[in-house]
Amino acid sequence: MERPEAEPLGASHSCQTGEAEPGTGPAEEEPGGAAAGTMMEDCLSKKIEITVSEAEKRTGRNAMNMQETYTAYLIETRAVESQTEGQCSPPDSLWRRYSEFELLRNYLLVNYPHIVVPPLPEKRAEFVWHKLSADNMDPDFVERRRIGLENFLIRVASHPIICQDKIFYSFLTQEGGWKEMVNETGFQLKADSRLKALNATFRVKNPDKRFTELKHYSDELQSVISHLLRVRARVADRLYGVYKVHGNYGRVFSEWSAIEKEMGDGLQSAGHHMDVYAGSIDDILEEEEHYADQLKEYLFYAEALRAVCRKHELMQYDLEIAAQDLASKKQQCEELATGTLRTFSLKGMTSKLFGQETPEQREGKIKVLEEQIHEGEEQLKSKNVESREFVKSAWTDIERFKEQKNHDLKEALISYAVMQISMCKKVGFASDG
Repeated sequence: MERPEAEPLGASHSCQTGEAEPGTGPAEEEPGGAAAGTMMEDCLSKKIEITVSEAEKRTGRNAMNMQETYTAYLIETRAVESQTEGQCSPPDSLWRRYSEFELLRNYLLVNYPHIVVPPLPEKRAEFVWHKLSADNMDPDFVERRRIGLENFLIRVASHPIICQDKIFYSFLTQEGGWKEMVNETGFQLKADSRLKALNATFRVKNPDKRFTELKHYSDELQSVISHLLRVRARVADRLYGVYKVHGNYGRVFSEWSAIEKEMGDGLQSAGHHMDVYAGSIDDILEEEEHYADQLKEYLFYAEALRAVCRKHELMQYDLEIAAQDLASKKQQCEELATGTLRTFSLKGMTSKLFGQETPEQREGKIKVLEEQIHEGEEQLKSKNVESREFVKSAWTDIERFKEQKNHDLKEALISYAVMQISMCKKVGFASDG
């Protein structure tokens, strides 16, 4: 996907025109190079090793002073330098709840709107085969979520920009007072309302084609992965049933072998192999669930992509509103200066009914409008610069995300295929036996 150039709106300081003149974006700059390499070397993941080593079920009081049961996760960090020098110092550790991970991610979303922020693992199990519990306190689900939370922290620590955030570093190293620290940043006040974002989506007049295509791509990505996960869950259910039917055959053959003299040993052996075959399905499907979780990560990444697109729509909408307001003020200024009305207005009707304004009044209004026009042009110029910087930074991160996605999904699908081949070989050996 090609990186977009900003398409800002601009205007010159004059009350002789009612049109906002379009500005030009900065020269195209290619990401990467020595600077990008240096940033990658400075990533936190290169300096410390991060693990979520265990999960623990706890009981406590919530904000409403009601008793609740929750899961806490132990985060351990160890400096990479100490390991390379052979010292291997003990890791620093602290406990975090899932809600604290959510708070961290919300903070990153608000403060880094141009970043495709890594998603958290699901809060409740979805797209699972029937033997896996959808209960968020189920040990198997908690274990899978522990792995997902560790992956989230590693993703953030490996990102060249957000890994350097002080709040993120405090999340890893400061257990007490971290919530107060992140809330003191006031990031909630900077968050865009959903209603405002929805309004911008439908009312923006000149959306950036490349971001529109990216949003459509993220919708398709989410749809395709959701369908794939649903199909995979149905296939897993059927496969589980087929394997367990062989377990019933195993019991029948074992009982049959007791009454057959000549075929007894063969029936007993066949029954044994069918029992082994039936029992292997639990491990197979649990291993498959690991690959399903990798797909789910990119299912949630689709929403992170849309968040970047929505932010760009909001910025574009603000630009258009500012340009429209500036054009309106310039038209008013021109009408006052020339004494002619270009469009029907209540002010024009009032002037006709009650008489024209005095030259002094007109001069005063023109002066106020010129000041407002100057302020509006400065504001529009600032918004244009902000928009260009956003597009440049966002597209650089989107390119980084695309490389990561292609690599991860390729590895996951190859590993899944290898696992399926291995499973078929085991079944073949069992049949030969």
